[in-house]
Amino acid sequence: MQAVIIQEHGGPEKLTYTEVPMPKIDPDEVLIKVHACALNHLDIWTRQGLPGVQIPMPHILGCDIMGEIAAKSEDTQEFQIGERVIVSPGLISDEDPLAETKWESLSSGYQIIGFQIDGGYAEYVKVPVRNVIPVSNRLKDDEWAALPLVFLTAWHMLVTRAAVQKGETVLIHAAGSGVGTAGIQVAKHLGACVITTAGTDEKLERAKEIGADFTINYKKKDFADEVRRLTNQEGVDVVLEHIGPETFVKSLASLKKKGRLVTCGATSGPNVQLDLRFIFMRQLAVMGCYMGGIEELREVVKLAESGVFKPVVDKVFPLKEARAAHERMQKRENCGKIVLKI
Repeated sequence: MQAVIIQEHGGPEKLTYTEVPMPKIDPDEVLIKVHACALNHLDIWTRQGLPGVQIPMPHILGCDIMGEIAAKSEDTQEFQIGERVIVSPGLISDEDPLAETKWESLSSGYQIIGFQIDGGYAEYVKVPVRNVIPVSNRLKDDEWAALPLVFLTAWHMLVTRAAVQKGETVLIHAAGSGVGTAGIQVAKHLGACVITTAGTDEKLERAKEIGADFTINYKKKDFADEVRRLTNQEGVDVVLEHIGPETFVKSLASLKKKGRLVTCGATSGPNVQLDLRFIFMRQLAVMGCYMGGIEELREVVKLAESGVFKPVVDKVFPLKEARAAHERMQKRENCGKIVLKI
């Protein structure tokens, strides 16, 4: 089969379109013919190499997978050959006490498809049966591929961790990112007022189309000052933070007293310098988020099937142009998810 692999860490030039062996499934796995696979920043970090993380080489990236069942064992009765499915990207043993909870990613044995094991930048991928979720024709292939990781993450951040309530105000950074576009929709579903940031007016217009109430071009205005102005100097109840040092301190400054900041990423770097007095005097809460559980993703899929959520797709590339897709994401040119079509 054809796939895009890396054989060593480095830049986009390390992505190679080539022939690789077809995966062989175990009894508890299915083989999926991949229709589409969306990009995430995790793909870039994995390609570049993460300190202390060993990735078997050659490696196939891609954790956001949509396709159809191509093969299964005789014992697998849940799915039929040709059935449309998406893949929950988090891997955990059925025997793990955290399996089927919202906290699967806290397991010491937790892994992510496309990160620690081969993913969806290929014509076929094998995955455990428990990770497969059936989907309808409600969304297109590229839209289904754009849903799993970012909507699961946004749901876990805003519902499970921050417990956003109707009438609260939420600041969501990077309106053009996958997590940003998902976060806006999740927050609006919860009944929140949404303020969002982006670096271009085009991305902000798209954010309004999917539900943002107020937008801030951070290249033209200081977002913390604008948040204060928009909230009558009070600040927001919740910040969805996934940028890192470029925004973190001002994100804290954007919170009202007893506000909550929930973070899932560090696209601008891993290290921030804080004045702890500001946190404890204003009684702020800082919470981390790392993906979520499959039961949360099933809930997200139900809402997508009913038309509440609709993933935003920026651009679709053929699989062999994965390098160009990575370059577009690294330059922050995308508004929504970048998808590879297989």
